[in-house]
Amino acid sequence: MSVTGRALATTLVLCGLGAAACGGTAGADLARDRGPVPAAGTQSGANPGREAGTGTGTDREPVTGASSTGGADAPSREGAAGTASDPASSASPVSGSGRAGPLTGKVVVVDPGHNGQNYRHPAEVNKKVNVLTQWKACDTTGTATANGYSEAAFTWDVSQRLAAILKSRGATVKLTRDGNSGVGPCITQRAAIGNRARADAAISVHADGSGTANHGFHVIMPEKIGGPVDPVVGASKKLGLTVRDAFRSGTGLSYSTYIGRQALDYRNDLGGLNLSTVPKIFIECGNMKNPAEAAKFQRAAFRQRIALSLANGLQAYLR
Repeated sequence: MSVTGRALATTLVLCGLGAAACGGTAGADLARDRGPVPAAGTQSGANPGREAGTGTGTDREPVTGASSTGGADAPSREGAAGTASDPASSASPVSGSGRAGPLTGKVVVVDPGHNGQNYRHPAEVNKKVNVLTQWKACDTTGTATANGYSEAAFTWDVSQRLAAILKSRGATVKLTRDGNSGVGPCITQRAAIGNRARADAAISVHADGSGTANHGFHVIMPEKIGGPVDPVVGASKKLGLTVRDAFRSGTGLSYSTYIGRQALDYRNDLGGLNLSTVPKIFIECGNMKNPAEAAKFQRAAFRQRIALSLANGLQAYLR
């Protein structure tokens, strides 16, 4: 781990949070990647998600031409990022103070998973790209809660909040997409954005779509593949451990009960990681198909809590 437990606790206290003990359970890998975007008017494969893979989950996301991000996305507009309605403040604001923030000089790339209109452009997002270990779909649709709140809307909202907090602490922040009404970018481009920015850290924000009884969050870190990510595998692991601890402490969510061990999963098939030359991780904030976690994700206050926890983890790593 890149910081000691004592240092992490100190960082969290400074941000208005107390450190909590971490615990979790290991489980079988049931919902890895969800499949590529289906052709218009067809059903998608099992658990459509971040990069097309061999997921063994059973949830299906139809792509029928009806918006998967329509009225059900209304919860994402409640208490929009940065508004006064958010009870959890960004903490440690420095704008206009004349003082350097704790992250001054640091560059962070925040990658909101998927995009709100991916489902309308199956040919474009299904185009195969080379992630070095295999060829995969350019992007995917993501999952959604039972009432239709999409992963793309969730990740966009959380990422905006996270960017605002990091900027308030002095960091330079680059987002891989500028809204939730477009398509992509491809997973290869998402990695390239972080590389071009020479980011000190990069994080891809996601939520999973598994069986309703499965719950908890997990962090995905890269493995060595004999490629560009190899030199930053160690730093990415340190980033992942630090973010995991801050996320657990700040949100109170449990370690995943169905993927990885103690909320840690190592992958060599994700283009966003394989092609990264900067320390990078994915965070699966929880299971959108689990009713309890879905309800939390649709509350603006809890999305702010997620963003603050991620910011604290990134800050602990970067300092």
